[in-house]
Amino acid sequence: MQPNFDSLKPLFLIIAEWLEDAVLAGIYEEESQVPSITEISTRYNINPATALKGVNILTESGLLYKKRGMGMFVSTGARAGIMEKRRRQFFDDYIEPLVSEARRLSISVSDLKNMLERGYDK
Repeated sequence: MQPNFDSLKPLFLIIAEWLEDAVLAGIYEEESQVPSITEISTRYNINPATALKGVNILTESGLLYKKRGMGMFVSTGARAGIMEKRRRQFFDDYIEPLVSEARRLSISVSDLKNMLERGYDK
């Protein structure tokens, strides 16, 4: 799994999301060690301060923690925390605008459900 550096997002956010994606995919299990700042910056040819900023986002939110002298590790409950955060973000980014547009187009709830089901079936 590689970070998507084609995104217009800042590099530190790309690194944070890449690590989140890796936890969700099971690449880094809870209580397992993640790559060091040096490994990340060397592997992806980015400034170590940028890699640190991305990792710090996850540390500050409690998804990663530091073991002194050993490195960074995935916190217990990190996967569930990421899922919850991303579900809220999904609702804000996709569902609210979808419902708003459906209302403007006079699409009923049942018609919207049918459209969603059709989309899932594709």
